[in-house]
Amino acid sequence: MSAGETLFLAGVDCAFALAVPLGAVLYLRRVRVPRPPVGTFNGRDIAVMMGFVLALPFLYLALPGAALPAVLGLVFAGGLTVGYQPIVARTLPRWAAILALLGADLTSRLLLGGNSPVYWLANSCVVGLIVVSATNLNVQGGMRLRNIAWFILLLGLYDLTFATVLPLTQRLADAIQGYPFAPSAGLRIGGLGAVIGMGDLLAYSLYTTAAYKAYGAAGLRTALPLVVVFGGLVPAVTPPVVGWLTGHTPSLVPAQVVFAPAAFLGYLALRRRGPERRMREYLATVTLPAPVVEPAA
Repeated sequence: MSAGETLFLAGVDCAFALAVPLGAVLYLRRVRVPRPPVGTFNGRDIAVMMGFVLALPFLYLALPGAALPAVLGLVFAGGLTVGYQPIVARTLPRWAAILALLGADLTSRLLLGGNSPVYWLANSCVVGLIVVSATNLNVQGGMRLRNIAWFILLLGLYDLTFATVLPLTQRLADAIQGYPFAPSAGLRIGGLGAVIGMGDLLAYSLYTTAAYKAYGAAGLRTALPLVVVFGGLVPAVTPPVVGWLTGHTPSLVPAQVVFAPAAFLGYLALRRRGPERRMREYLATVTLPAPVVEPAA
């Protein structure tokens, strides 16, 4: 990888690692998502989430080629619905907006190809909005920074295992990138390319948004530098640095392997400030508009 390719990868990854979590925090400050009846998050919920994460790659690889984009399209539509529903009350305009976004994503991929900057911008926009939606559904629903820090730590161990012991990560990335609705954000211009997974963006957004909810501006000042440096910059520059030092350049450095330990240490540092604010305590410090309700027909 040349210096130009490394700089492009680092710049794009850092931009998305910063923009999407900031979008999730802005959504938290402006929009109230109705809380799902899930009770209090605990260790069992983390185990369920990890089970889902473990099963998802095998599901993707098991699906026949024609079924994969259809499944991904349904997942994208569901994710966008979560975010749009509290903002656009009426069903018809809401679904018109969702279908327009998905249509732009699909059309640009089919007409311009998977290397088109237009396709990647459209797909990245959809993925970013889904991550913002999913983040707020969980954080506003009661997920705490403690839960997320442990989840990301387990995710780092998972990524390390499937990148080294059981090399599944690269197979999954290769399988998904050839289809519309790729669950990743990025940009390709000429011979330059940078891709960051939707799962990585979700981890960064959950961590940043929960840190802000729990500790306010101090949480944001802690989380954002960790996300940009250890989620965007370090994973991008590690392969060429390792190649320069050892003569062997790794083909893949999973971002969570680098980010997870840093995020957990950041959580431990924030915890010294005192107990986390719960959602009801956070809501007492801000003024949010009333939830949007669809008018009766």
